[in-house]
Amino acid sequence: MPNQSRPATLKSMATELGLHVSTVSRVLNGDPTGVERAASAEVIARIRALAKELDYRPNTQASNLKLRKSQEICVLMPRLTDLVMATIYDSIDSAAEQAGYLTFVSNTDDQQPRQMARAEHALRRSVAGLIVGDSHTGDTQPLLDLLARKQIPYVLVSRQIAGHLTAACDDELGGWLAAEHLYRLGCREVAILAGERHASTGADRTRGFIRYYREQGISLRPEWILNGPFDSHTGHQQGAYLLALNPRPQAFFAVNDFLAIGLMGAARDKGLQPGKDIAVVGYNDIPLANELIVPLSSVRLPLAQMGRQAVELLLKRINGESAESTILTPQLQARASSAVLPKAG
Repeated sequence: MPNQSRPATLKSMATELGLHVSTVSRVLNGDPTGVERAASAEVIARIRALAKELDYRPNTQASNLKLRKSQEICVLMPRLTDLVMATIYDSIDSAAEQAGYLTFVSNTDDQQPRQMARAEHALRRSVAGLIVGDSHTGDTQPLLDLLARKQIPYVLVSRQIAGHLTAACDDELGGWLAAEHLYRLGCREVAILAGERHASTGADRTRGFIRYYREQGISLRPEWILNGPFDSHTGHQQGAYLLALNPRPQAFFAVNDFLAIGLMGAARDKGLQPGKDIAVVGYNDIPLANELIVPLSSVRLPLAQMGRQAVELLLKRINGESAESTILTPQLQARASSAVLPKAG
Protein backbone atom coordinates (compact mmCIF):
# COMPACT_ATOMS: atom_id res chain seq x y z
CA MET A 1 0.00 0.00 0.00
CA PRO A 2 1.15 3.59 -0.60
CA ASN A 3 2.39 5.74 2.27
CA GLN A 4 -0.81 7.06 3.84
CA SER A 5 0.99 9.73 5.85
CA ARG A 6 0.68 11.86 2.72
CA PRO A 7 -2.48 12.65 0.75
CA ALA A 8 -3.17 10.29 -2.11
CA THR A 9 -2.24 11.59 -5.56
CA LEU A 10 -3.01 10.43 -9.10
CA LYS A 11 0.60 9.34 -9.46
CA SER A 12 0.72 7.33 -6.22
CA MET A 13 -2.54 5.56 -7.02
CA ALA A 14 -1.42 4.83 -10.59
CA THR A 15 1.76 3.23 -9.20
CA GLU A 16 -0.25 1.16 -6.71
CA LEU A 17 -2.62 -0.05 -9.42
CA GLY A 18 0.04 -0.59 -12.06
CA LEU A 19 -1.67 1.83 -14.45
CA HIS A 20 -0.68 4.93 -16.37
CA VAL A 21 -1.42 8.16 -14.49
CA SER A 22 -3.47 9.50 -17.42
CA THR A 23 -5.84 6.53 -17.10
CA VAL A 24 -6.42 7.23 -13.41
CA SER A 25 -6.86 10.94 -14.15
CA ARG A 26 -9.53 10.39 -16.81
CA VAL A 27 -11.53 8.14 -14.52
CA LEU A 28 -11.36 10.32 -11.38
CA ASN A 29 -11.73 13.65 -13.16
CA GLY A 30 -14.96 12.43 -14.69
CA ASP A 31 -14.05 13.02 -18.34
CA PRO A 32 -17.27 11.77 -19.99
CA THR A 33 -15.62 11.30 -23.39
CA GLY A 34 -12.47 9.65 -22.09
CA VAL A 35 -13.46 7.26 -19.31
CA GLU A 36 -14.72 4.40 -21.47
CA ARG A 37 -11.73 4.73 -23.81
CA ALA A 38 -9.35 4.86 -20.86
CA ALA A 39 -10.15 1.53 -19.23
CA SER A 40 -12.46 -1.42 -18.90
CA ALA A 41 -15.31 -1.47 -16.42
CA GLU A 42 -13.22 -3.66 -14.11
CA VAL A 43 -10.28 -1.24 -14.11
CA ILE A 44 -12.58 1.75 -13.59
CA ALA A 45 -14.09 0.00 -10.57
CA ARG A 46 -10.61 -0.70 -9.12
CA ILE A 47 -9.56 2.93 -9.53
CA ARG A 48 -12.67 4.29 -7.88
CA ALA A 49 -12.47 1.78 -5.03
CA LEU A 50 -8.87 2.76 -4.23
CA ALA A 51 -9.73 6.47 -4.44
CA LYS A 52 -12.55 5.93 -1.96
CA GLU A 53 -10.35 3.87 0.34
CA LEU A 54 -7.64 6.56 0.38
CA ASP A 55 -10.17 9.42 0.59
CA TYR A 56 -8.66 10.97 -2.56
CA ARG A 57 -9.36 14.70 -3.08
CA PRO A 58 -8.69 16.23 -6.51
CA ASN A 59 -6.23 19.12 -6.63
CA THR A 60 -8.65 21.70 -8.02
CA GLN A 61 -6.03 24.42 -8.30
CA ALA A 62 -3.81 22.20 -10.43
CA SER A 63 -6.81 21.27 -12.57
CA ASN A 64 -7.72 24.91 -12.98
CA LEU A 65 -4.22 25.79 -14.16
CA LYS A 66 -4.28 22.94 -16.65
CA LEU A 67 -7.76 23.60 -17.99
CA ARG A 68 -7.63 27.41 -17.60
CA LYS A 69 -11.06 27.40 -16.02
CA SER A 70 -12.54 27.29 -12.55
CA GLN A 71 -15.86 27.22 -10.76
CA GLU A 72 -14.75 29.92 -8.34
CA ILE A 73 -15.66 33.61 -8.31
CA CYS A 74 -13.66 36.16 -6.32
CA VAL A 75 -15.61 39.02 -4.77
CA LEU A 76 -13.64 42.11 -3.76
CA MET A 77 -15.38 44.16 -1.06
CA PRO A 78 -14.20 47.33 0.69
CA ARG A 79 -15.18 46.05 4.14
CA LEU A 80 -17.46 43.24 5.28
CA THR A 81 -18.25 45.00 8.55
CA ASP A 82 -20.48 47.20 6.37
CA LEU A 83 -23.97 45.68 6.52
CA VAL A 84 -24.77 46.89 3.00
CA MET A 85 -21.73 45.15 1.50
CA ALA A 86 -22.44 42.00 3.53
CA THR A 87 -26.03 41.93 2.26
CA ILE A 88 -24.89 42.28 -1.34
CA TYR A 89 -22.30 39.54 -0.88
CA ASP A 90 -24.86 37.19 0.64
CA SER A 91 -27.03 37.47 -2.47
CA ILE A 92 -23.99 37.08 -4.74
CA ASP A 93 -23.01 33.88 -2.95
CA SER A 94 -26.53 32.43 -3.18
CA ALA A 95 -26.93 33.25 -6.87
CA ALA A 96 -23.49 31.88 -7.71
CA GLU A 97 -24.19 28.64 -5.84
CA GLN A 98 -27.40 28.15 -7.80
CA ALA A 99 -25.38 28.50 -10.99
CA GLY A 100 -22.82 25.92 -9.84
CA TYR A 101 -20.10 28.32 -8.70
CA LEU A 102 -18.41 28.89 -5.35
CA THR A 103 -17.45 32.36 -4.19
CA PHE A 104 -14.81 33.68 -1.84
CA VAL A 105 -14.59 37.24 -0.61
CA SER A 106 -11.51 39.41 -0.08
CA ASN A 107 -11.68 42.45 2.19
CA THR A 108 -9.65 45.26 0.57
CA ASP A 109 -10.20 48.04 3.14
CA ASP A 110 -11.02 50.21 0.09
CA GLN A 111 -7.29 50.59 -0.65
CA GLN A 112 -6.12 50.18 -4.23
CA PRO A 113 -2.75 48.49 -3.46
CA ARG A 114 -4.51 45.93 -1.24
CA GLN A 115 -7.21 45.50 -3.90
CA MET A 116 -4.60 44.75 -6.55
CA ALA A 117 -2.76 42.28 -4.31
CA ARG A 118 -5.96 40.39 -3.47
CA ALA A 119 -7.00 40.30 -7.12
CA GLU A 120 -3.61 38.99 -8.26
CA HIS A 121 -3.88 36.23 -5.65
CA ALA A 122 -7.28 35.31 -7.06
CA LEU A 123 -5.93 35.25 -10.61
CA ARG A 124 -3.22 32.79 -9.54
CA ARG A 125 -6.09 30.48 -8.59
CA SER A 126 -7.43 30.80 -12.15
CA VAL A 127 -10.81 32.04 -10.94
CA ALA A 128 -13.65 32.11 -13.45
CA GLY A 129 -14.17 35.82 -12.85
CA LEU A 130 -14.28 38.67 -10.35
CA ILE A 131 -17.00 40.87 -8.89
CA VAL A 132 -15.55 44.20 -7.77
CA GLY A 133 -17.33 46.25 -5.10
CA ASP A 134 -14.66 48.80 -4.25
CA SER A 135 -13.66 50.59 -7.46
CA HIS A 136 -12.64 54.24 -7.10
CA THR A 137 -13.75 57.24 -9.11
CA GLY A 138 -11.26 58.89 -11.45
CA ASP A 139 -9.45 58.09 -14.66
CA THR A 140 -6.91 55.68 -13.15
CA GLN A 141 -8.25 52.16 -12.59
CA PRO A 142 -5.19 49.87 -12.26
CA LEU A 143 -7.13 46.72 -11.42
CA LEU A 144 -9.84 47.15 -14.03
CA ASP A 145 -7.23 47.96 -16.67
CA LEU A 146 -5.35 44.78 -15.71
CA LEU A 147 -8.47 42.61 -15.91
CA ALA A 148 -9.46 44.06 -19.26
CA ARG A 149 -5.96 43.58 -20.65
CA LYS A 150 -5.84 39.93 -19.52
CA GLN A 151 -9.43 39.39 -20.72
CA ILE A 152 -10.52 38.19 -17.28
CA PRO A 153 -14.32 38.33 -16.87
CA TYR A 154 -15.32 40.91 -14.26
CA VAL A 155 -18.23 43.12 -13.28
CA LEU A 156 -18.65 45.96 -10.80
CA VAL A 157 -21.31 45.87 -8.11
CA SER A 158 -22.78 48.90 -6.30
CA ARG A 159 -20.22 51.17 -7.96
CA GLN A 160 -20.32 52.85 -11.36
CA ILE A 161 -17.26 53.68 -13.46
CA ALA A 162 -17.72 54.83 -17.04
CA GLY A 163 -16.92 52.14 -19.58
CA HIS A 164 -17.16 49.21 -17.14
CA LEU A 165 -19.97 46.67 -16.82
CA THR A 166 -21.84 47.08 -13.55
CA ALA A 167 -24.84 46.04 -11.50
CA ALA A 168 -25.64 49.11 -9.44
CA CYS A 169 -28.36 51.52 -8.42
CA ASP A 170 -29.10 54.95 -9.86
CA ASP A 171 -27.48 56.74 -6.95
CA GLU A 172 -27.74 60.15 -8.58
CA LEU A 173 -31.50 59.65 -8.76
CA GLY A 174 -31.45 58.53 -5.12
CA GLY A 175 -29.80 61.77 -4.05
CA TRP A 176 -32.28 63.69 -6.17
CA LEU A 177 -35.21 61.96 -4.42
CA ALA A 178 -33.82 62.83 -0.97
CA ALA A 179 -33.43 66.48 -2.01
CA GLU A 180 -36.94 66.61 -3.47
CA HIS A 181 -38.36 65.29 -0.19
CA LEU A 182 -36.55 67.85 1.97
CA TYR A 183 -37.28 70.71 -0.42
CA ARG A 184 -41.00 69.94 -0.46
CA LEU A 185 -40.87 69.81 3.31
CA GLY A 186 -39.66 73.41 3.17
CA CYS A 187 -35.99 72.85 4.04
CA ARG A 188 -33.66 75.35 2.36
CA GLU A 189 -30.63 75.30 4.70
CA VAL A 190 -29.29 71.79 4.16
CA ALA A 191 -26.01 70.02 4.97
CA ILE A 192 -24.65 66.85 3.35
CA LEU A 193 -22.59 64.10 4.98
CA ALA A 194 -21.08 63.07 1.66
CA GLY A 195 -18.92 60.02 2.47
CA GLU A 196 -15.48 59.32 1.03
CA ARG A 197 -14.41 61.34 -1.99
CA HIS A 198 -13.18 58.36 -4.00
CA ALA A 199 -16.40 56.31 -3.77
CA SER A 200 -18.74 56.66 -6.74
CA THR A 201 -21.72 55.90 -4.49
CA GLY A 202 -21.26 58.93 -2.24
CA ALA A 203 -20.22 61.17 -5.13
CA ASP A 204 -23.26 60.26 -7.23
CA ARG A 205 -25.71 60.65 -4.33
CA THR A 206 -24.24 64.03 -3.44
CA ARG A 207 -24.31 65.15 -7.08
CA GLY A 208 -27.98 64.24 -7.47
CA PHE A 209 -28.90 66.04 -4.24
CA ILE A 210 -27.06 69.24 -5.20
CA ARG A 211 -28.52 69.12 -8.73
CA TYR A 212 -32.09 69.09 -7.45
CA TYR A 213 -31.55 72.17 -5.28
CA ARG A 214 -29.71 73.94 -8.10
CA GLU A 215 -32.71 73.29 -10.36
CA GLN A 216 -34.85 75.07 -7.76
CA GLY A 217 -32.49 78.05 -7.86
CA ILE A 218 -30.75 77.25 -4.56
CA SER A 219 -26.98 76.84 -4.15
CA LEU A 220 -26.07 74.79 -1.10
CA ARG A 221 -23.24 76.02 1.12
CA PRO A 222 -20.04 74.19 0.14
CA GLU A 223 -18.74 74.40 3.72
CA TRP A 224 -21.75 72.33 4.82
CA ILE A 225 -20.79 69.43 2.51
CA LEU A 226 -18.44 67.19 4.52
CA ASN A 227 -16.47 64.16 3.35
CA GLY A 228 -15.28 61.26 5.47
CA PRO A 229 -15.61 57.50 6.11
CA PHE A 230 -19.01 55.82 5.80
CA ASP A 231 -19.51 55.04 9.50
CA SER A 232 -21.51 56.17 12.52
CA HIS A 233 -18.43 57.55 14.32
CA THR A 234 -17.82 59.96 11.44
CA GLY A 235 -21.53 60.81 11.34
CA HIS A 236 -21.44 61.67 15.04
CA GLN A 237 -18.35 63.86 14.67
CA GLN A 238 -19.61 65.69 11.61
CA GLY A 239 -23.06 66.07 13.14
CA ALA A 240 -21.63 67.56 16.33
CA TYR A 241 -19.68 70.10 14.27
CA LEU A 242 -22.62 71.11 12.08
CA LEU A 243 -25.12 71.29 14.95
CA ALA A 244 -22.80 73.62 16.87
CA LEU A 245 -22.87 76.21 14.07
CA ASN A 246 -24.87 79.40 14.36
CA PRO A 247 -26.92 79.36 12.28
CA ARG A 248 -27.07 75.59 11.96
CA PRO A 249 -28.59 73.59 9.07
CA GLN A 250 -32.31 72.83 9.14
CA ALA A 251 -31.86 69.47 7.49
CA PHE A 252 -29.22 66.83 6.81
CA PHE A 253 -28.74 64.35 4.00
CA ALA A 254 -26.35 61.50 4.82
CA VAL A 255 -25.21 59.34 1.91
CA ASN A 256 -25.53 56.20 4.01
CA ASP A 257 -27.60 55.23 7.04
CA PHE A 258 -24.65 54.79 9.40
CA LEU A 259 -23.62 58.41 8.87
CA ALA A 260 -27.24 59.43 9.52
CA ILE A 261 -27.44 57.32 12.70
CA GLY A 262 -24.23 58.87 14.02
CA LEU A 263 -25.59 62.33 13.29
CA MET A 264 -28.80 61.51 15.16
CA GLY A 265 -26.67 60.49 18.13
CA ALA A 266 -24.97 63.89 18.04
CA ALA A 267 -28.40 65.54 17.92
CA ARG A 268 -29.49 63.54 20.97
CA ASP A 269 -26.39 64.72 22.85
CA LYS A 270 -27.42 68.31 22.14
CA GLY A 271 -31.03 67.77 23.20
CA LEU A 272 -32.34 67.94 19.64
CA GLN A 273 -34.91 65.56 18.16
CA PRO A 274 -34.89 64.53 14.48
CA GLY A 275 -38.27 65.20 12.91
CA LYS A 276 -38.89 68.10 15.30
CA ASP A 277 -35.77 70.22 15.63
CA ILE A 278 -33.96 68.99 12.52
CA ALA A 279 -34.80 66.81 9.51
CA VAL A 280 -32.59 63.82 8.62
CA VAL A 281 -32.57 61.56 5.56
CA GLY A 282 -30.19 58.61 5.18
CA TYR A 283 -29.43 56.20 2.37
CA ASN A 284 -29.63 52.39 1.81
CA ASP A 285 -32.59 51.79 4.18
CA ILE A 286 -30.92 49.11 6.28
CA PRO A 287 -33.35 47.17 8.54
CA LEU A 288 -32.21 49.16 11.59
CA ALA A 289 -33.47 52.42 10.03
CA ASN A 290 -37.10 51.62 10.80
CA GLU A 291 -36.36 50.35 14.33
CA LEU A 292 -34.79 53.49 15.82
CA ILE A 293 -36.60 55.49 18.51
CA VAL A 294 -37.14 58.08 15.77
CA PRO A 295 -37.43 55.98 12.59
CA LEU A 296 -35.03 57.20 9.92
CA SER A 297 -36.17 58.39 6.51
CA SER A 298 -33.94 56.71 3.95
CA VAL A 299 -33.51 55.96 0.26
CA ARG A 300 -34.09 52.24 -0.23
CA LEU A 301 -31.90 50.20 -2.56
CA PRO A 302 -32.71 46.68 -3.83
CA LEU A 303 -29.46 45.28 -2.42
CA ALA A 304 -30.22 41.58 -2.88
CA GLN A 305 -31.34 42.13 -6.46
CA MET A 306 -28.13 44.05 -7.12
CA GLY A 307 -26.04 41.07 -6.02
CA ARG A 308 -28.05 38.65 -8.14
CA GLN A 309 -27.73 40.89 -11.18
CA ALA A 310 -23.96 41.10 -10.70
CA VAL A 311 -23.71 37.30 -10.88
CA GLU A 312 -25.97 37.16 -13.93
CA LEU A 313 -23.82 39.71 -15.77
CA LEU A 314 -20.59 37.95 -14.79
CA LEU A 315 -21.88 34.59 -16.01
CA LYS A 316 -22.69 36.16 -19.37
CA ARG A 317 -19.12 37.40 -19.62
CA ILE A 318 -17.73 34.01 -18.57
CA ASN A 319 -19.82 32.38 -21.31
CA GLY A 320 -18.71 34.91 -23.91
CA GLU A 321 -22.16 36.49 -24.24
CA SER A 322 -22.86 40.19 -24.67
CA ALA A 323 -24.03 42.03 -21.55
CA GLU A 324 -25.17 45.52 -20.61
CA SER A 325 -25.01 47.22 -17.23
CA THR A 326 -28.02 46.91 -14.96
CA ILE A 327 -28.99 50.12 -13.14
CA LEU A 328 -31.72 49.61 -10.54
CA THR A 329 -34.17 52.23 -9.27
CA PRO A 330 -34.09 53.54 -5.65
CA GLN A 331 -37.17 54.53 -3.64
CA LEU A 332 -37.52 57.06 -0.83
CA GLN A 333 -38.96 55.76 2.44
CA ALA A 334 -40.19 58.81 4.39
CA ARG A 335 -40.39 58.34 8.17
CA ALA A 336 -40.48 60.37 11.38
CA SER A 337 -36.92 61.74 11.15
CA SER A 338 -38.10 64.10 8.42
CA ALA A 339 -41.75 64.48 9.36
CA VAL A 340 -41.98 68.25 9.88
CA LEU A 341 -40.23 71.46 8.78
CA PRO A 342 -37.68 72.37 11.46
CA LYS A 343 -37.10 76.01 12.30
CA ALA A 344 -33.99 77.58 10.80
CA GLY A 345 -31.01 77.28 13.14
